[in-house]
Amino acid sequence: MIDPTVSALSLGALLALVQIASIVIAGRRIGRVHGASTFPAGAPVSLVRPLHGIEAFSDEMLARSFRLAYPAYELIFCVADPDDPIVPRVQRLIAAHPQVPARLILGDERISDNPKLNNCLRGWRAAAHDWVVLADSNVAMPPDYLQRLQASWRDETGLVCSTPAGARPGSFMAEVECAFLNTLQARWQYAAEAFGLGFAQGKSMLWHKPFLEARGGLQALASEIAEDAAATKLVRAAGKRVHLVASPFEQPLGPRGFREVWARQLRWARLRRVTFPLFFVPEIGSGVLLPALLVALWAGSLAGLAGAVVLAGLCYGAEDRLAVRAGWHRGPRMWAAFLVRDALIPAIWLGAWVQSAIVWRGNAMDVRPHRASVDRASAPTA
Repeated sequence: MIDPTVSALSLGALLALVQIASIVIAGRRIGRVHGASTFPAGAPVSLVRPLHGIEAFSDEMLARSFRLAYPAYELIFCVADPDDPIVPRVQRLIAAHPQVPARLILGDERISDNPKLNNCLRGWRAAAHDWVVLADSNVAMPPDYLQRLQASWRDETGLVCSTPAGARPGSFMAEVECAFLNTLQARWQYAAEAFGLGFAQGKSMLWHKPFLEARGGLQALASEIAEDAAATKLVRAAGKRVHLVASPFEQPLGPRGFREVWARQLRWARLRRVTFPLFFVPEIGSGVLLPALLVALWAGSLAGLAGAVVLAGLCYGAEDRLAVRAGWHRGPRMWAAFLVRDALIPAIWLGAWVQSAIVWRGNAMDVRPHRASVDRASAPTA
């Protein structure tokens, strides 16, 4: 009969080994371009940015859109509500940068329960070029933003994306969010891509418009409650791959409270649970808490506790080195943020199974699998 304490130790050690292996794999992948790009050099690009409300860094993020070092691109800003306070700010920036082709599209069309997708549709239709980037409002675009997306395009690519890299945290809970976004979620994304399991992320998406149009257009992404999950499945069904940029683009966070971080992480967890349930199940062990507890239970004494502390130190040290390697946020409270993050993972994981309701941009949504409803009768014409 197998000794349960030995089993606990073995499982804890195995989980810790998987943690460190994923960190090593991600560290080898991040910051490196693998192979030559097949993106047509200098091809014009349409950059579509859906906007909703004013965020902590809105002015900077919008201004960066006009400072891209790319010879031929157009900007299309999409705002669902004409009375949104972000509208006059966009209008001022467009007027101040006449050298950049840019326009503002007001009003959305309801093709799904996903407000961002509804907001993007008119911009997608208005895009003048075959290459289209959909970029969230809080993506900090460097001058070579488009070139870095294009560098990851290969013959087998159906979509290039970037995970968000949390930056400029203005509170401890914002540092916890950095710990979620960077050395946990981005790390697992890059490790998965190394094995050919690239997952789309809605923050930045580089599409070849004819490819997506041949498969139903942007409306096809309404097949799932989350457009990135639908994009992943669509690309894989076409026999193509989702690729990530060599280094993810920053998302400045500013100050964030516990409720805000909890709600966002719980919402994302519920979406992952519904759209990719087999991949979501093992997320309970994605942090250090579970393997550390298993090691502690092995001895049930101070020796077990010491072993758990050593294991956590090894894993967190590896995460710290990954942050250095990737150039991500680091600070004196980062290890404390790791601890809080890992304490939250089991609660978030359990919460994802308890109910299927989320609130996104003030919209109450049910994330249970169903074909996205389309209220075409009430949708305004383009």
